[in-house]
Amino acid sequence: MADRTAPNCHLRLEWVYGYRGHQCRNNLYYTAAKEIVYFVAGVGVVYNTREHKQKFYLGHNDDIISLALHPERVLVATGQVGKEPYICVWDSYTVQTVSILKDVHTHGIACLAFDLEGQCLVSVGLDSKNTICVWDWRRGKVLAAAPGHTDRIFDISWDLYQPNKLVSCGVKHIKFWGLCGNALTPKRGVFGKTGDLQTILCLACAKDEVTYSGALNGDIYVWKGINLMRTIQGAHGSGIFSMNACEEGFATGGRDGCVRLWDLNFKPITVIDLRETDQGYKVARGENSRGLSVRSVCWRGDHILVGTQDSEIFEVVVHDRNKPFLIMQGHCEGELWALAVHPTKPLAMTGSDDRSVRIWSLIDHALIARCNMEEPIRCAAVSTDGIHIALGMKDGSFTVLRVRDMTEVVHVKDRKEAIHELKYSPDGAHLAVGSNENTVDIYGVVQRYKKVGECISSNSFITHMDWSTDSKYLQTNDGSGRRLFYRMPSGKEVTNKEELKLVQWASWTCVLGPEVNGIWPKYSDINDINSVDANFNNQVLVTADDYGLVKLMRYPCIRKGAKFKKYLGHSAHITNVRWSHDYQWVVTIGGADHSVFQWKFIPERKSKEALHIAPQETLADSNSEESDSDQSDVPEMDSEIEQETQLTYRRQVYKEDLPQLKEQCKEKHRTTAMKKRERAPGNGIKLHFIHGYRGYDCRSNLFYTQTGEIVYHVAAVGVVYNRQQNTQRFYMGHDDDILCLAIHPLKDYVATGQVGRDSSVHIWDTDTLKPMSVLKGFHQLGVCALDFSADGKRLASVGLDDNHTIVLWDWRKGEKLSAMRGSKDKIFVVKINPYLPDKLITAGVKHMKFWHKAGGGLIGRKGNMGKTETMMCAVYGWSEEMVFSGTCGGDICIWRDMFLMKTVKAHDGPVFSMHALEKGFVTGGKDGIVALWDDTFERCLKTYAIKRAVLAPGSKGLLLEDNPSIRAISLGHGHILVGTKNGEILEVDKSGPITLLVQGHMEGEVWGLATHPHLPLCATVSDDKTLRIWDLSPSHCMLAVRKLRKGGRCCCFSPDGKALAVGLNDGSFLIVNADTLEDLVSFHHRKDIISDIRFSPGVGKYLAVASGDSFVDIYNVMSSKRVGVCKGCLSYITHLDWDKRGKLLQVNTSAKELFFFEAPRGKRQTIPASEVEKIDWSTWTCVLGPSVEGAWPVISEVAEVTAACLSNDRRVLATGDDLGYVKLFRYPVKGKYAKFKRYVAHSTHVTNVRWTHDDSLLVTVGGGDTCLMIWAHEPEGLREFKPCDSEESDIESEDDGGYDSDVTRENEINYTIKALSTNMRPMTGVKPHLQMKEPSIDERQGVVRPPVSRALPQPEKLQTNNVGKKKRPIEDLVLELVFGYRGNDCRNNVHYLNEGADIIYHTASVGIVLNLTTSCQSFYVEHSDDILCLTINQHPKFPNVVATGQVGDTGDMSATSPSIHVWDAMTKQTLSVLRCFHSGGVCSVSFSATGRLLLSVGLDPEHTVTIWKWQEGAKVASRVGHTQRIFVAEFRPDSDTHFVSVGIKHVRFWTLAGRALLSKKGVLSSIEDARMQTMLSVAFGANNLTFTGTISGDVCVWREHILVRIVAKAHTGPVFTMYTTLRDGLIVTGGKERPSKEGGALKLWDQELKRCRAFRLETGQIIDCVRSVCRGKGKILVGTRNAEIIEVGEKNAACNILVNGHMDGPIWGLGTHPSRDVFLSAAEDGTVRLWDIPEKKMLNKVNLGHPAHTISYSPEGDMVAIGMKNGEFIILLVASLKIWGKKRDRRSSIQDIRFSPNSRFLAVGSTECAVDFYDLTLGPQLNRINCCRDIPSFVMQMDFSADSSYIQISTGAYKRLVYEVPSGRQITEQIQIDRITWATWTSVLGDEVVGIWSRNADKADVTCACVSHSGLNIVTGDDFGMVKLFDFPSPEKFAKHKRFLGHSAHLTNVRFTNGDRFVVSAGGDDRSLFVWRCVHAPH
Repeated sequence: MADRTAPNCHLRLEWVYGYRGHQCRNNLYYTAAKEIVYFVAGVGVVYNTREHKQKFYLGHNDDIISLALHPERVLVATGQVGKEPYICVWDSYTVQTVSILKDVHTHGIACLAFDLEGQCLVSVGLDSKNTICVWDWRRGKVLAAAPGHTDRIFDISWDLYQPNKLVSCGVKHIKFWGLCGNALTPKRGVFGKTGDLQTILCLACAKDEVTYSGALNGDIYVWKGINLMRTIQGAHGSGIFSMNACEEGFATGGRDGCVRLWDLNFKPITVIDLRETDQGYKVARGENSRGLSVRSVCWRGDHILVGTQDSEIFEVVVHDRNKPFLIMQGHCEGELWALAVHPTKPLAMTGSDDRSVRIWSLIDHALIARCNMEEPIRCAAVSTDGIHIALGMKDGSFTVLRVRDMTEVVHVKDRKEAIHELKYSPDGAHLAVGSNENTVDIYGVVQRYKKVGECISSNSFITHMDWSTDSKYLQTNDGSGRRLFYRMPSGKEVTNKEELKLVQWASWTCVLGPEVNGIWPKYSDINDINSVDANFNNQVLVTADDYGLVKLMRYPCIRKGAKFKKYLGHSAHITNVRWSHDYQWVVTIGGADHSVFQWKFIPERKSKEALHIAPQETLADSNSEESDSDQSDVPEMDSEIEQETQLTYRRQVYKEDLPQLKEQCKEKHRTTAMKKRERAPGNGIKLHFIHGYRGYDCRSNLFYTQTGEIVYHVAAVGVVYNRQQNTQRFYMGHDDDILCLAIHPLKDYVATGQVGRDSSVHIWDTDTLKPMSVLKGFHQLGVCALDFSADGKRLASVGLDDNHTIVLWDWRKGEKLSAMRGSKDKIFVVKINPYLPDKLITAGVKHMKFWHKAGGGLIGRKGNMGKTETMMCAVYGWSEEMVFSGTCGGDICIWRDMFLMKTVKAHDGPVFSMHALEKGFVTGGKDGIVALWDDTFERCLKTYAIKRAVLAPGSKGLLLEDNPSIRAISLGHGHILVGTKNGEILEVDKSGPITLLVQGHMEGEVWGLATHPHLPLCATVSDDKTLRIWDLSPSHCMLAVRKLRKGGRCCCFSPDGKALAVGLNDGSFLIVNADTLEDLVSFHHRKDIISDIRFSPGVGKYLAVASGDSFVDIYNVMSSKRVGVCKGCLSYITHLDWDKRGKLLQVNTSAKELFFFEAPRGKRQTIPASEVEKIDWSTWTCVLGPSVEGAWPVISEVAEVTAACLSNDRRVLATGDDLGYVKLFRYPVKGKYAKFKRYVAHSTHVTNVRWTHDDSLLVTVGGGDTCLMIWAHEPEGLREFKPCDSEESDIESEDDGGYDSDVTRENEINYTIKALSTNMRPMTGVKPHLQMKEPSIDERQGVVRPPVSRALPQPEKLQTNNVGKKKRPIEDLVLELVFGYRGNDCRNNVHYLNEGADIIYHTASVGIVLNLTTSCQSFYVEHSDDILCLTINQHPKFPNVVATGQVGDTGDMSATSPSIHVWDAMTKQTLSVLRCFHSGGVCSVSFSATGRLLLSVGLDPEHTVTIWKWQEGAKVASRVGHTQRIFVAEFRPDSDTHFVSVGIKHVRFWTLAGRALLSKKGVLSSIEDARMQTMLSVAFGANNLTFTGTISGDVCVWREHILVRIVAKAHTGPVFTMYTTLRDGLIVTGGKERPSKEGGALKLWDQELKRCRAFRLETGQIIDCVRSVCRGKGKILVGTRNAEIIEVGEKNAACNILVNGHMDGPIWGLGTHPSRDVFLSAAEDGTVRLWDIPEKKMLNKVNLGHPAHTISYSPEGDMVAIGMKNGEFIILLVASLKIWGKKRDRRSSIQDIRFSPNSRFLAVGSTECAVDFYDLTLGPQLNRINCCRDIPSFVMQMDFSADSSYIQISTGAYKRLVYEVPSGRQITEQIQIDRITWATWTSVLGDEVVGIWSRNADKADVTCACVSHSGLNIVTGDDFGMVKLFDFPSPEKFAKHKRFLGHSAHLTNVRFTNGDRFVVSAGGDDRSLFVWRCVHAPH
């Protein structure tokens, strides 16, 4: 029998020929040691030119495509392609990994760059968004990420002269990035007129914001800031691929084959033209070649490195630059298939699709000859004498050359398809040529290659051939997987197998045949092995496959799936592999990577000596040392371990998914949910004791704590057991099975890991039972092993996913430090090295691995041991390199580093647990023996056998069997603590006696449960084939146990308690004596499981036995006979109950049927539902029927109610379900979805629940978790509030405390980003910039006007009035003033700063700081979209630090993503930008007590809650908040970990533990009839009090998370805002209220919210609505819904209005005074307001009672005309504000209203497509004198001509019309129109203003415009919220302009004030007025 282990010899990579020049750039550098670093295929190469040596970095598993050098030039970063590509940072000196960066990019990593300090690394992905990511590479942590560009990015670089700036370039773009917080913000480079917009290929940064970049056309573009400053034309003939900056200047390399050197100012120094070189074997670059193309340059001192497209590397010495030196060559692009080795010399020949054949010397590692052919070469062979080389071509021909001088001998073309294989016969007489035409042709060598035979039996292309040693036979393989034999040279097929038996093959390169069966995996028929070659001498075989693996196997390998050693390096498919003639080397060639790898063969005897050489490091997955598993003949696996490795912990439904499921189901059941639902019960239960310990599939999970208590786990509970008092305390933070437990070195904290889809690890305090940290987000399915580091700071965890991922955590911070796939096989244990916390070990099925941390990854190596055993436990010994592990065979392996030193036999059967002591070890095994050892495992000092005989009298139970399998062992407090597989916990005294402390059932589900009729006892029966009796009184012990021959599912005490009936799984049942458990009687009448068994009440005359085959048998207990059978059920019977009289049986089946049968005969009865309730049932354990209907949850599809039990006082129904919940309901549970109390402790399903006879305890059993849990019943009224008590029910009541229009509006508002806004007016027609320009009359008639015309000169377009003599254009606008405040849908957004000297608030996208003494405003304008929330940091360390959150689009981290800006209110410096995933926007922000953390809430559908470290821009934690809108979330003012969120029917109390957010819903049940209302605001008090303001005006007071009091009607309407004063704890509330004598919308309360003082806001509103409050020194600041900010004095209650604004928008009307700096605005809120710019305030407002739409001053400024939305217009006198006249001639909105310049006419334009003229000289009765007709659409803007005789009208159809005044006649003659001089110009249409329309105005419009009084500029407003300044006129399309941001979407109007001193712009969405100061050009 052949040896089936992997071979003992191995391969070492010795040389790689080639360099990757194709599709890569900038990948060749000098390291600090003057070595050259580059890459080829999947290998990083460090080449020492002086010694001609190469070192290899093998940490990648696919093609490397990018490389960057650290500024210190020792470390290298490389990025690869692949589905989950990663970046490795490695040391070029040791070629070991320093850090692995993974889990961000997909497809591949295109570019990499280090910053100046080398701290940060930036990477660009190949994904569709070309994601850019900035890493803290040492920690493997992402600092920022953003979508890079829609098209490929070719280069990225840090600006080395400015911090936090980067530049990227690529297809048709260059972008300049700023890094702030976690946000990367791009600005696109502006090409402008200086250069063409084109693809930029490379770049380099210089001083003073200058960037040099190389373009596709060979120019160099020079940028200053983001603008193109100049171009250096024709720097290269075509594309510039590489640019490298060094101290002396810059080097560039291009496609033209030249390298140019430039000085620091980019003046040319010199050119190096590589096309001239004659050195090396150059391609005769004929018409078929591209010529030489430079892909990479590196200039250091006087040396320059150049890498070319054709895989060559040149080194050039600057002063001898015309002699470039070729130092590396490889094949060019194109597949590489041909490989042959010389028969007598160490030479390899390769031929490729680049048409060259090359000869390499394997000794000198050099190319010694090359020759170019006419055709691509596909195969090669060297004749036996080494004189000829034959090359098979792609076109079907083959050529023979002389090896000596590469001259042609012969060229033969007999085939059309490619020649894929050719071979010379061993006697040298024949050449066999295999083609893709399915034939092999035989040629005679001496006959000058004449064809002498052909083999034609194949029906597919020929892939491999081998000759026999006597040259008489040939074997072939073909593409269809057939192996054929031919007689030579005739080519006749041999079919007789006998004839072939004795054939010896000269070589073996075939992939088919019995000798090489083993190269194929066991169960596959794939043909992905391209080449093999056998080494007959050493009996090894080497194979090459499509996955880039070279494998070494034994030869022959007969059985499929042979073991191998594998080697990575090639990236994709390896096309060929050959041994060298003397078997010293293996040569492999890569298809796509066209590289040649040379491997040194190290035979067995040598490989022993080589052991002390550190193995070449590779990634964990591709360990070259072994194959996937070394052995097929591993010793038999222990049954227990076998069982355990097969356990899967998958769930149909994970608890994490319940909320979504619930929502889906709620939608279905909306209607029923509306009905009044049953209240939750007043009583509760509390977990009291658990019988059980999880030993059957967990190990080493039992420890002593600091205080000597014992900590372990069972089901979903962490248990802390006090052995003195026999009591237990519980950690209940988990919601599913705990699988592992580790204890902190100080023995006070414990880490536990659980099952879950996204499973979590909790670290909790064994004293307080509070979680310190929760770690999640990395493990799927579950966590199976944990270990703390010796310093207690780190924690290692292992997941249950297929790769058994290992994660190393900084657990307090909750940060993942590193992660890596562990192994395909199950891992049982992980241990961190106590001396070096960066190292760890894992052990498990067939492996032991040694790991060390590298950045964000871990690098692992398998332990070297002959045969691989399964390891069950491991510990570190007395020094850092000593490790001891226990195997499944009972041995202890002793390791030093990775090498097995020796093994010691310790136990019979597996060693499951071991523990290291100060001076020795203790081990425990399956044999039930505890052994103490000395510190070298030389002697066993003592053994303890676990036997019943030595059980001490104080034991709390009985040992089920002697020598139980030991699963956990731990020492402390003078004892040895032992956990067994049978679920027992024992304490072994050093002197020998054993005390049993806790026990439970063994493995197998527990279903049967019965409580005693009058004693505190219960019985359980389980699938573990035992029946047990438990004492429920304080002794908590197992009283009796009996083994059964089969498992059981049910049991029941007789009414007198003397007998116990037990139903078994084989269809039999027994009745036993309840005290002795001896048989009384047994029956076996059924085949299926007995599912329930019940004695009738009273004397227990009958026994009902239900079985799985759907019958209930009734037995007479006295006579022991079956007396009746209940038939008619269709399915498995699940529950039985008797009535009190013992006459009627109630039966439930698994098909949810409910039946009634009469005893004793079993006759079926039909009873109407109304009668069932009247029947007096003896017990109620059924789950069906109207009286328990409400117990079924909304998600009953996945969560069946499995068990129920009604308390004996008939008040409370307890249920158990499939999700592990125990619930209590108020009985009867009528109506659907009753409210309940819910308790989590069991993990999967609760199989049974029972109350004890006096209702004092509830007993529950769990199926898979084998637990018996005892709960203490706490009746109503007795309960003090305990946290963690219970969860409230699922569906909140529908009624939420009332309706309020403001709340509804705020909840339903949909925020969209400005970039997506659409037009505001209902426009029709073609936009002006898309209209075809009509030719003028002259053009139409072909008249050519002479340049000097006699006609009058064209008049001015615009009358230039009230501007001084010199007209000066306007250069810029500066924001001076903003009138407005966002109060109508935002809250808590007005704050004091600087002790009350300044206030801060926001409107639109501007943060405003207002100085109260000077009334000066200053602005923060960095937001790109509307601000929705604002908060200030109250910690003294961060004075004036403000955070504002804005609207955003999707959370893809691009520039339109929502973001939070943290900034300094005084300097307006941005301190940090946090891009977030809150798609939609950020609606609330809050700083923590220390000011370091920031909390944000999103508007996304999940209403995510996120916590940030804002200074670093790092996200600490994030979690789904609530299904409906959350309005506010605030940190407690004294905490960094506790915060409260409130929203629609929602209040949650959150805790930050590590990186996890834990939350509790508010519990209302403590207050009668309290209901969950919509909560709007939150404030805090001492002693953990929280106040929440509700929609109904009440304020709820909470202690912890429990409602303790309600302050009824604190306000009469919703309480919108609350403010907690830090210095004295007083609380300010603001709400919606009518002002009255006692009350007001603003109140100041004491700390407990008991007494208050109300303030009236003297605003004159009918209802005051306060949206924001803040309290300073003696002053309260109030922001209202009506856009006012008011300061109220606390002492005198005096109100001072600081800020005014329109309360509803849009503000349509805007009119500036003809001679003063005041202006009027008119808005939808029905007010007209007069604003004074110099005084910075509102002077007056008039309430019109209707929405106003337009407003205009008369030319003298004495009258004002106002147009209303209802079609009316009014004329006021300015002096008295009296109405001079009003008129309503139209029904719909007036759009524009204008006085003629001579004050005679008033023009009124409306939506009714009309303009009416009124003559004002006729007095105030305002009769219409005429109107303009035929207007195609509504009127937008109107302008009079200077002489008042014409009017121009712009309309909603994008048409501009001119009419005569007052006749209303349309003017159509263009010439006449061109001669009109206009008094004003506000039209957005017309040839003169085509240039104001932008390219991207497809959905949105330019809405308003105004030409300056000087006539030189026009300012416009658009739907995107931009104000733009253009020159006037602007007839060319897409004119140049300056843009000014600040407004929200939709500007409605814009005007110049007199003298062009200011521009006023009016906002639509933001209801704000912006005043911009005009900056005029100097004279």
